[in-house]
Amino acid sequence: MGAYFSHDVVIIGRGAAGLALALRLPQTMRIAVLSKGDVTQSSTYWAQGGMAAVLHARDSVESHVEDTLNAGAGLCHEDAVELTVSHSRGTVEWLASLGVDFDLREDIDPTQSPEYHLAKEGGHSHRRIVHAADRTGGAIGEVLERRAMNAANIELFTGRAAVDLVVDNGVCRGIYALDQQSDQVDVFASGAVVLASGGASKVYLYTSNPDGASGDGIAMAWRAGCRVANLEFNQFHPTCLFHPEAKSFLVTEALRGEGAKLLLPDGQRFMPRFDDRAELAPRDIVARAIDHEMKRLGVDCVYLDISHQSREFLHTHFPTVYERCLSFGIDMSRERIPVVPAAHNTCGGIVVDSHGRSDVAGQYAIGECSYTGLHGANRMASNSLLECLVYAQTAAEHIESFLVRHPVSDKRPPAWDESQVTDSDEDVVISHNWDELRRFMWDYVGIVRTNKRLERALHRVDLLAREIHDYYSNYKVSNDLLELRNLTTVAWLIIRCAMARRESRGLHYTLDYPDLLSEARDTVLSPSD
Repeated sequence: MGAYFSHDVVIIGRGAAGLALALRLPQTMRIAVLSKGDVTQSSTYWAQGGMAAVLHARDSVESHVEDTLNAGAGLCHEDAVELTVSHSRGTVEWLASLGVDFDLREDIDPTQSPEYHLAKEGGHSHRRIVHAADRTGGAIGEVLERRAMNAANIELFTGRAAVDLVVDNGVCRGIYALDQQSDQVDVFASGAVVLASGGASKVYLYTSNPDGASGDGIAMAWRAGCRVANLEFNQFHPTCLFHPEAKSFLVTEALRGEGAKLLLPDGQRFMPRFDDRAELAPRDIVARAIDHEMKRLGVDCVYLDISHQSREFLHTHFPTVYERCLSFGIDMSRERIPVVPAAHNTCGGIVVDSHGRSDVAGQYAIGECSYTGLHGANRMASNSLLECLVYAQTAAEHIESFLVRHPVSDKRPPAWDESQVTDSDEDVVISHNWDELRRFMWDYVGIVRTNKRLERALHRVDLLAREIHDYYSNYKVSNDLLELRNLTTVAWLIIRCAMARRESRGLHYTLDYPDLLSEARDTVLSPSD
């Protein structure tokens, strides 16, 4: 039998959202942060470009809001955009106070009037991307984790895979989590549970997030009775390094902000044919253009060229990308970088309000697993780190008042029952089903969709779900089985959302409905329907 733990708040996820929330909550609260690995296995850690924030005198909250609304193709919730953007300066100041060293302008004496070096990325009308070279997520994640490890009221549990939420009479009372070392399912009782577990891009064959993004929080919330919205909007990052040994290494969009051009194998530039903003168009446009050219020409990749910049400039501003490319024999100061699109960000998720509250009392969701309304039909570059940190703050404010009214219950959740299951001797079933799921999602529910492709995908995922349910009911759980179960659930939700949207908008493009409808509506699915 697994262990029993009790805390005021249990947080699932050790990225920026989860760690920031733990630090924002009062130090009088007992907080548990559960994760499969440390911060280096979160999507936060691998975020290269930076975080959008209004910091320059020539920029404004109104301009950042307008850019975000434009990128979201009519589906952004303006109140969520204004909330997030208006907190951007304060968020940067909070991170800096914790010790995050964002890059400063080199042409200004830092002892006199230091200013942050601000980059520009697709969809932004101003330079407003604050960054730490090209490993901003890593810099933020390391500082947040160090602070959390030193906080007396925060316990970090590594090697824990969340199984399911504990819901009693409509109130979330805790969570079941697999201890991967003991191979037992533990009970974590709490007054509030926060899902900060990331997105679901691992449902696709090619992704920029190979370690995380397995859809755990979204699937668990759905099973607990929460609505989800807009899961048809899966953002494909246009430029991931194409190399047999690269394993989904993302080439930051900030390169295009510094003048990098996308080229066909013959050296011809193609983005101006698709959009007046060319390489700085929003990600959905750039990814679709690359996909179109690769299919039209039958080529494996296109190329990103920033060789007009000096080696010194590239090594200073993009040391991570420069060194990684060099490790594969590509000198980006002299050579073109081979790139392809890859699944990168889940723009839909668990429906929440401005405090991260879901449909189940005591259960919150923040970060990529949530749907706040900020991103709409297409996430604008570098808005996601900001969203994680802003909603960590607003959720912390609400959780504090919620626990005053609803303290941790004395009633223990029931222990995990595995008396009717056995150890599996057929783990090959998991690996085969895992591969099948990711391949048909890539082929049928990828960058360009059709009704027939979606119908084929739905048929296959239904068969897969029945097989996995039977497997889950009869054998002891493992991390691979839990991830496969959750990704199958999220795949079904993505397909259902995609079938319900009979138009092409933002990240959802279908050949059967290429036009935009006059009225923009969210796609909302409810377990009760």
